[in-house]
Amino acid sequence: MNEEDLVDEAFMRRCLAVATTAGQRGDTAVGCVIVADGRELVNAGECVVSAGDIAGHAEIEAVRLACQRRGSFDLQGCVLYTTVEPCFLCAYAIRETRIARVVYGIPAGSIGGATSAYPILTADDIVNWGAPPMVTPGVLASECRALLERTG
Repeated sequence: MNEEDLVDEAFMRRCLAVATTAGQRGDTAVGCVIVADGRELVNAGECVVSAGDIAGHAEIEAVRLACQRRGSFDLQGCVLYTTVEPCFLCAYAIRETRIARVVYGIPAGSIGGATSAYPILTADDIVNWGAPPMVTPGVLASECRALLERTG
């Protein structure tokens, strides 16, 4: 296992902790961490139910916080870690803010921003956004899947 794999696993474990908290409060157990310069910039858990916000996806919340913290919608150079593949909504926010890399645990099926029939996250023909982020799937996939199964 190389150094990047170890770093990815460490940040995914942080996502799992954030996801556990989300699940405990009644939301879907999804957690997200955004990293800048090798350090955690922000983290957020799913809050659709607890906040009563249909857009309260973990990734959306993390992107909002990161933009606020940076005072800019430009998140170039950042890495977004999440327990579940970003959906279409989240893929839009990731592309719009120019996040450089996305690391996720398990696929999101027919609404996945990278693996579905509509790969918004990875499409290279959307000229308004420039190059898509690098995507690394499957990090701690069994742990991510088990957490979602336990929390429903």
